[in-house]
Amino acid sequence: MFKEIIKWDIYEIRTKITPINGVKFRGRVRKLCLEKNRNILVENTQDIEKSVRFAIPTKEDPSEIKEYLNKILPDATIELVVENISNPVLSKLKVNIENRYTL
Repeated sequence: MFKEIIKWDIYEIRTKITPINGVKFRGRVRKLCLEKNRNILVENTQDIEKSVRFAIPTKEDPSEIKEYLNKILPDATIELVVENISNPVLSKLKVNIENRYTL
């Protein structure tokens, strides 16, 4: 049975002062999306410091998530960094470059 692979858009969250690592931030974002019945992936970054990435299915509106993030993190910047990726790894974006690997 063939199932279509979900495509994801990846967003990066950075703050100037407010901590987002080690403060249950990812769990709060996940809980918001569970309550809103939304699919989301959330991970800390390993390729840059003090940042978190989240991914939502491609073409879904991120505004509800962004509004929540801006409410709890007034100094946050939220930027779309990659679009239309299958089975993304959020912690290190270069892992998503498919031609880096062979089977």
